[in-house]
Amino acid sequence: MGDALDDWLAAGVNGVSARTVSLYRDTIGKALREELGTVRLTELTAGDVQGALAALAARLSSRTVQIAHNVLVRAIRQAERDDLVGRNVAALVKPPKGQGAGRPSKSLTLEQAVALMAAARGTRLEAYITLSLLTALRAEEVRALRWDHVVAWVAGQWEPVSEAGFDHEQLAAFVWRADRAGGDTKTPRSRRTLALPRRCVEALREHRVRQAEDRLAAGPLWQDRGLVFASSVGTPMDDHNVRRQFRVITEAAGLGSEWVPRELRHTFVSLLSAHGVPVEAIALLAGHNQTSTTELVYRHQIVPALTRAAEVMGEIFG
Repeated sequence: MGDALDDWLAAGVNGVSARTVSLYRDTIGKALREELGTVRLTELTAGDVQGALAALAARLSSRTVQIAHNVLVRAIRQAERDDLVGRNVAALVKPPKGQGAGRPSKSLTLEQAVALMAAARGTRLEAYITLSLLTALRAEEVRALRWDHVVAWVAGQWEPVSEAGFDHEQLAAFVWRADRAGGDTKTPRSRRTLALPRRCVEALREHRVRQAEDRLAAGPLWQDRGLVFASSVGTPMDDHNVRRQFRVITEAAGLGSEWVPRELRHTFVSLLSAHGVPVEAIALLAGHNQTSTTELVYRHQIVPALTRAAEVMGEIFG
């Protein structure tokens, strides 16, 4: 199993940030090697995996145990692809709960979300917050979004709003890039096209006007990267600055300062669930590889039904 982990780390993490690779190698990999490193891959059983994860759960957080399980599944899947093992026993196991260490995920209530959007009105983060909350884009996907990937349906094809304008019935965002190593999205399923609720369209229209004013004010200092969300001189936004501005808005909304932008994504999942969208559809919209991620990490309420996310968000927020 130790060799399988080494093989996967050498070839299976292309496009992953150096920080994440370090986590896989130094933290997760070390822990898994202690439990399973000497076990022959062809003799590994689901019971072995369950026992190893239980041992990790006794001292590590639930999130870390889940990552360890995902690493095992992916490493064995690569070995399965290379005909080194017949089946992926790790995929048969459900990871146990860990110690609960680390910052728990939170979700805004509908009332809190409305208050947040009201407090964001007219600020530089208004469109950023609106888009994050109503479409579940990851923070790194929002920062990498380009204007040529915000599109309108015109005469049977998608055209950038920079050319077609915003006055069309159907608008969408191509979520094809992320502020990550290599510039790609987190997973292949994260690469998706999302319909934009009317509230997002209006916020983006105003944001484009505000950005044009920034460009004029910056003059020759402006660096045109084509980014929807950029600094006052056109350069990529820094995530630390975004979190700092976000805290100012949450405080103005009466929510305190213990919120971070990624929790808008949690809120998206919770609100859609509460309004009848099934977990399978939410996972697709959020770009999750599997519904278990939606249920275990992002879920705050999941109920069954069927409808479209953009329509639901339009009903919720108008």
